[in-house]
Amino acid sequence: QVQLVESGGGKVQAGGSLRLSCAASGRTVSDYDMGWFRQAPGKEQEFVAGISRRASNTYYADSVKGRFTISGDIAKNTVYLQMNSLKPEDTAVYYCAAGWIDSRDKYGMEYWGPGTLVTVSS
Repeated sequence: QVQLVESGGGKVQAGGSLRLSCAASGRTVSDYDMGWFRQAPGKEQEFVAGISRRASNTYYADSVKGRFTISGDIAKNTVYLQMNSLKPEDTAVYYCAAGWIDSRDKYGMEYWGPGTLVTVSS
């Protein structure tokens, strides 16, 4: 079993950047495919980005492709989400998750962090 804790959320103006971190404990991030998801107020949770356990594949939602980058650091047992050119519609609680990912539309996440809030003002 792995425990996940996100950090790095906060308030930023449109066009700005944030880097989210997901620190894992109990197991290593390389034991899982890792993903970032988000849920905006009044909306369903959606897939944002994913990385395979060997970091050979990355997946992105169309809405963030070219702006967000997912990466992992096995030595730090941490997964990151670099978010650039942020837009007000990126405002959401962002969750880190561990499980399996075949594509941005097909995945099964077993473990979730508590989430971190990102607020983008116009």
